[in-house]
Amino acid sequence: MSFWFSLGYGGLFLVSFLSATIIPFSSDIIVIGMIALKYDAAWVFVIASIGNTLGGMTNYYIGRAGKTEWIHKYLRISDNKIKKAEHYVHKYTTLTALFTWMPAIGDAIALVLGLFKAPPFKVCLFMFLGKAARYFILIFFTQLF
Repeated sequence: MSFWFSLGYGGLFLVSFLSATIIPFSSDIIVIGMIALKYDAAWVFVIASIGNTLGGMTNYYIGRAGKTEWIHKYLRISDNKIKKAEHYVHKYTTLTALFTWMPAIGDAIALVLGLFKAPPFKVCLFMFLGKAARYFILIFFTQLF
């Protein structure tokens, strides 16, 4: 862990990016550690939010390269269920993208948004807002203690 701290804000960016990809990793401990070590909270917030959003958008574009036929073929999910999911994603893109910050399922949400070709700008904007809100809350409560 000291390796990431030795990289400063660059390490924070890398950790935040990686934690939003399909690689199992968490940026929370680094964010908390940097606040405890008196790094500038505003920079920690901005860098973590941007890095995590770019990692999430990487998942989005990986999903965008996929095909819904693969879901039917390999996961044996009916075309009807796939079409229902696609309808839901397009109807609730904004709400869905806001929840990409969630541990474990956030990566899958980003992949599905890409797979169903949700509008990339809208996804990126609301993904950023959700992830930024999460980091804001994390940093705010870390500073209280």
